Amino acid sequence: MKPEKQPKIPQEDLFRMRLENMLDINHELIKLSKHIDRESPDKEWGALFVSTKGAPAIRTRLIAGLHYLKHLHDLSDEQVVKGWTENPYWQYFCGEEYFQHKMPIHPVTMTKWRNRPGKSGSEKLLIETIKAGLKSKTIKPGSFLKKVTVDSTVQEKNIAFPTDSKLLNKARENLVKLSKEHGIKLRQNYNRVGPQYVLMASRYAHAKQFKRMKKMNNKLKSRLGRVKRDIERQLPNYSVDIQSLFEVALKQAQKLIEQEQHSKNKLYSLHAPEVECISKGKAHKPYEFGVKASIAVTNKEGFVIGAQSCPGNPYDGYTLLPQLEQIKQFTAVQPEQCFVDRGYRGHEVKDTKVFISGQKRGVTRSIKKALKRRSAIEPEIGHMKNDGRLDRCYLKGAVGDAINVVMVVAGHNLRKILNKLRLLWLKIISGLMGSFIKPGQSAALNLYCQQHNLKTHMFSYYKAKFLRQSDDSESLIPVQVVQDKTVSGLILNLPNGLSLEIQPGFEQPTFMQVLSLLK
Repeated sequence: MKPEKQPKIPQEDLFRMRLENMLDINHELIKLSKHIDRESPDKEWGALFVSTKGAPAIRTRLIAGLHYLKHLHDLSDEQVVKGWTENPYWQYFCGEEYFQHKMPIHPVTMTKWRNRPGKSGSEKLLIETIKAGLKSKTIKPGSFLKKVTVDSTVQEKNIAFPTDSKLLNKARENLVKLSKEHGIKLRQNYNRVGPQYVLMASRYAHAKQFKRMKKMNNKLKSRLGRVKRDIERQLPNYSVDIQSLFEVALKQAQKLIEQEQHSKNKLYSLHAPEVECISKGKAHKPYEFGVKASIAVTNKEGFVIGAQSCPGNPYDGYTLLPQLEQIKQFTAVQPEQCFVDRGYRGHEVKDTKVFISGQKRGVTRSIKKALKRRSAIEPEIGHMKNDGRLDRCYLKGAVGDAINVVMVVAGHNLRKILNKLRLLWLKIISGLMGSFIKPGQSAALNLYCQQHNLKTHMFSYYKAKFLRQSDDSESLIPVQVVQDKTVSGLILNLPNGLSLEIQPGFEQPTFMQVLSLLK
């Protein structure tokens, strides 16, 4: 059936307290949940379910929230489901009203949900992060209207480093295992000498004795061929269903026997045959095994507005046009200028003006500045690999590669939005507390920052910035003052959703600092 709706509780629970009454309303996750549309995933994914069959599916907001948290904190399915039961802020972000003590779903459910909407479902989650970036003012609407930066990288697959000896022996082991499961009796299985040949081939390769290494690989090929032919002779005596089970393993074995050093479309992994060998010219990593990924960010803020996998290892220039079309699909606008590196020479883009790194003709002062800014996409990709899951893809198949690329950049956008919301509140806190913590009281500063989850150097930065601007002429913004008889202090509701509470007994200098801070 279609996904179930969030249950509406008409009255307060006598024995439980609502999460919104327990948590800090100024926490960045609570503010982020207000910028993300709660009903959008339900409208997009609800059409994939039949309304008359089976039990109701899991709530779409819960699934979307768990995927956001997974790629926000670089966690596995098991870790994010387990952490959800321990973190009330995560539960509020996923739409819960009361604290839950049980696991919301089984981790396998996340895999099934990813496969149902596929790549289009993950792209919908990326579009929601772009809208949230606009609402939180992390990016400006004109950022993707004018200038974008596009670059490519490699998303490696979760496979072992491929060698001929390992692949040949693994293919033989797979055939022997299938034969044993279905009652096919082999003349010889070579389970004893196979690992010995692999060990000797690796030792010869380490000693740079390549002729002896090749001799070991040829022995492994001959043993694999014997097992393969023995199975093919006996398969006609078995049913069609059993023959179909051996079809993939036999084709992989034949491909490994035939492929040479310079063969094209080589097989690098038995469980992930879609893996490609890509060389990006890195000194520390000459070859990477995975799929090429194209990333598009705004030239100014580095906010991701497009990402897609490019199977087949195409030339970078041929990936630029599909990437710009995806940006137009996500944002409903066509970028005016695009900045790329020299690997995109020979592109076929006509609707957008493309500037290549090192270009001299037609480059004005502003374009030259934007070309220098182009290299800022490199550390953004580095953060996606170190802080996200772009360095290794654990999802299955080419569809898993496409989903992982899109979800990684969605998590990267959420980190930038949370950083923006966190710094906005840090400016207010540092301005208010800056005058009360003296320069010599480093212990008090460290204790305060530790209690409020702040960084000391950022606190000092905004404190100095606030003190530099304290001598300027005063100007105020409209602020709503809440008059409540139960509160003897002062509560200010700011336009961006923040609330500022001044404890009772404040003096006039404190109030003047608040007014100068709200300029």
